[in-house]
Amino acid sequence: MNILFVGDVFGSAGRKIVREHIGHVRRAHQVELTVINAENAAGGFGVTPQIAEDLFDLGADVLTTGNHVWDKRELIEYLNSVSAESDKRARRVLRPANLVPGLPGYGVFEGATEAGVPYAVINIMGRVFMNATNDPFHAINEILRGIRAKVILVDFHAEATSEKVAMGWHLDGRVTAVLGTHTHVPTADQRVLPGGTAYQTDVGMSGPYDSVIGVEKGLVRRRFLTGMPGKFEPAKGNPKMCAALVSCDPLSGRASEIQRIMLGE
Repeated sequence: MNILFVGDVFGSAGRKIVREHIGHVRRAHQVELTVINAENAAGGFGVTPQIAEDLFDLGADVLTTGNHVWDKRELIEYLNSVSAESDKRARRVLRPANLVPGLPGYGVFEGATEAGVPYAVINIMGRVFMNATNDPFHAINEILRGIRAKVILVDFHAEATSEKVAMGWHLDGRVTAVLGTHTHVPTADQRVLPGGTAYQTDVGMSGPYDSVIGVEKGLVRRRFLTGMPGKFEPAKGNPKMCAALVSCDPLSGRASEIQRIMLGE
């Protein structure tokens, strides 16, 4: 079974490059489960219901987010429009599971592929250099106790490399893949850990690489040079789609291979 995970979609440039490539990548690798991190898809800050619908139209089964999940307020009504038991599209947009209890939305989705393989996608967020999150390590332990599927993908949206690596080892042998998001820079440490968990510290951004992690270079340089605040704008140049392709046994959930993907125009 092949799983495609697309890293943080950033702005219109990110949406365009994903639209250009996701179809042929899914066909070429016979992908059965597609997950996209969409938290920066709307102008670099948040995701709207319409953009979420567009990404589902491209073939996404589940969308994950992160610390920018609340940047577009209209998403809250979208998340609240479905129940926990639903499998409608709005239910398949996840926010980090370890946020303060009682917030809109859900951090876990359990479904089945067209071939009938049960799967779970879990969205959690790191605590190092991040705000408003509970301990992700204890949170994931509790979540896994209630999941029956063997194929389990975890999007760990976190800042610190050490925290991400620790989570990989923490979950080795218990989930199919631990894939990092948030820092927008693809790392070259993809591997299958000894227990059968595919791991990558950060899948990378699907967006403009002639930028500072997606933002216009000049605006960020000015901030560093002067310390003065200013509005950040998403860049457009040199868009690339970054993704990870994970192969696993659908019965055991153990990963056998992970491949980095980076495709330009």
